[in-house]
Amino acid sequence: MSLALERLVAGTPIPFAGNRVTVVSPELAARFQPGDHLLVEQVSGELLLIPVADQQAATVAIERAEAAFAAMSSVSDHAISEFFDRFAQRLETPECWALIAAANLSDIERAKARGRSTTRLLADERMRRDMIAGLRAWRDAPVTRGQVVSCVEHDGWKVEQVVSPLGIVAFVFEGRPNVFADAAGVLRTGNTAVLRIGSDALGTAQAIVTHALNPALADAGLPSGAVSLVESVNHAAGWAMFADRRLSLAVARGSGRAVSQLGSIAQQAGTAVSLHGTGGAWLIANKDADAQRFAAVVRNSLDRKVCNTLNVCLIHRDRAAELVPLFLDALQQAGTARGQGCKLHIVEGSEQHLPSDWRTASVEVYRAEGYQTEAQAEPLPEDQLGREWEWEETPEVSLKIVDDLDQAIALFNRYSPQFTVSLISEDAQAQARFYNAVNAPFVGNGITRWVDGQYALNKPELGLSNWESGRLFARSAILSGDGVFTIRSRMTQTSLSVKR
Repeated sequence: MSLALERLVAGTPIPFAGNRVTVVSPELAARFQPGDHLLVEQVSGELLLIPVADQQAATVAIERAEAAFAAMSSVSDHAISEFFDRFAQRLETPECWALIAAANLSDIERAKARGRSTTRLLADERMRRDMIAGLRAWRDAPVTRGQVVSCVEHDGWKVEQVVSPLGIVAFVFEGRPNVFADAAGVLRTGNTAVLRIGSDALGTAQAIVTHALNPALADAGLPSGAVSLVESVNHAAGWAMFADRRLSLAVARGSGRAVSQLGSIAQQAGTAVSLHGTGGAWLIANKDADAQRFAAVVRNSLDRKVCNTLNVCLIHRDRAAELVPLFLDALQQAGTARGQGCKLHIVEGSEQHLPSDWRTASVEVYRAEGYQTEAQAEPLPEDQLGREWEWEETPEVSLKIVDDLDQAIALFNRYSPQFTVSLISEDAQAQARFYNAVNAPFVGNGITRWVDGQYALNKPELGLSNWESGRLFARSAILSGDGVFTIRSRMTQTSLSVKR
């Protein structure tokens, strides 16, 4: 027998993770209202309160996506291609984009007033072009829905393995307004999508839905809920969405604790996840590193701050005298190119390799709240090497001097988010040993900024996954729309005499 939860009592013990207990706080008990949902996050034991309005917002969006998924079975691949083209055309229309840009300007003003970062919030012409290009890439992508990937012939019958739609895909995105072009990619294989956008970009998202997305769905004859937006600014709506067992895949993009929390919620509901929490690329200069190549890689991996931007550099001790100055010069060049200085975190024990002027200099660092005067180089404990520097305009990296390649590999495997790493080395055997030893889904020998689905694979990505929570089963860490599918088995009997 089950009863609805009508109230919370402060001090009530709540079991989680088998044999652990968390306690209802007075503040949580006071906030709870009849109809609210209480979610216990099984990793930390955190009690998450989902107000009834946020639960309803998530439920409505998922129900629309569920109904749309059933309808997508009768939608032709041509109609899906038409949707992508109509969506792109509307974004190209000056009148349509003007309405989206106005909503985006309002979002930016509100975010600035709250002291929030607006680096990724701006819907500029570059973002507009990228969205249009991404949608047209999906329009022109090969059709895989219904594709036979293998066939086993028997005497009088055969079994085919057929690519089929997976279901409802849920997304929680950080405050970037261009995510619809990414998430809409799941429609290519007949899926539907439900999204929650960070509060900073919600107004822009709503404008895209109203003026471009929904009209494109209608014009192409696709069901109206094929891409649904959760109409809530609260994180609780994302918790409610990821806790819904009707989802087939949950995708969380962002950083830090919020992503791991969302992933835990989805996993305890039994939903497969694609997570990207902590980013930041690592670069290792081996004993035989080519100095010119190393300097160019550093400079070209710091053009702007995204998840695959250079975050940690490890330099072999035998080459420190030559390569550290080149590294610092490349870091300064990256700042100068943005009209900024630069910021360095030097791991404790490596300070002696810095020039004396770096140890005493200060720099104006642009933070979300504005410019701040800080030391240009600050000491960093080794166990903080995995920290991702979420810089706004002023390039910011960590540096450590290592004894050999084995130490560099060990540091990466221990402290990094196990995301992406490059080795600068001319030794093929060292590169092979490195590739086999580092626990990362993305490994290279040059710039770190290649780790991007649209750039590397020539198709829009839905998300990148690091390996903080383990390796991924039977798929790449780049999730794209045409990679969201299941395999169905279809038997065709050609003879009446087949018996088992």
